Amino acid sequence: MTVRKAAAKTKPVTVHIDTVSPKWKRAFYAMQSRITCAAAAAFEGAKKPAAFARRRFEISITLTDDAEVKALNRDFRRIDKPTNVLSFPQIDLETFKKSSLDVFPKNMDIPLGDVVLGYQTILRETREQKKTLENHTVHLVVHGVLHLLGYDHIRPKDAKIMEKLECDILR
Repeated sequence: MTVRKAAAKTKPVTVHIDTVSPKWKRAFYAMQSRITCAAAAAFEGAKKPAAFARRRFEISITLTDDAEVKALNRDFRRIDKPTNVLSFPQIDLETFKKSSLDVFPKNMDIPLGDVVLGYQTILRETREQKKTLENHTVHLVVHGVLHLLGYDHIRPKDAKIMEKLECDILR
């Protein structure tokens, strides 16, 4: 297992990467750096509550396999199949109040949540969609972080907003 902490202390977000599945070990060149940059870009590019500007956050990204993603998807979403990315936000932005952050000490990074990526599903999608593993993974990291920040794509209006934001961040 490889755990990496990235981002300078002056950045508003720290990204922790946990490489659980050995399939991810050498998935693409500068993988951990690209994933860290994608997560930070999504955090910095998203529209967040104003109170976020005064605090530091952390995001955990787990690179695993379809078996673990399937179990998480079944246990938390009641969907018994693997998927490409799952997001587990720690802050409910629908009920968010500025004081919600006060439970965390001022010098502590606030856990924003976890993004989990399933290798086999992502690899299959890259082949089906004729994408590179790097580009598809980076896109899914951005997608997952936006979910942590309260974005969703269930309703067409929300999907349009989220997709535009993803494109802007990836650009």
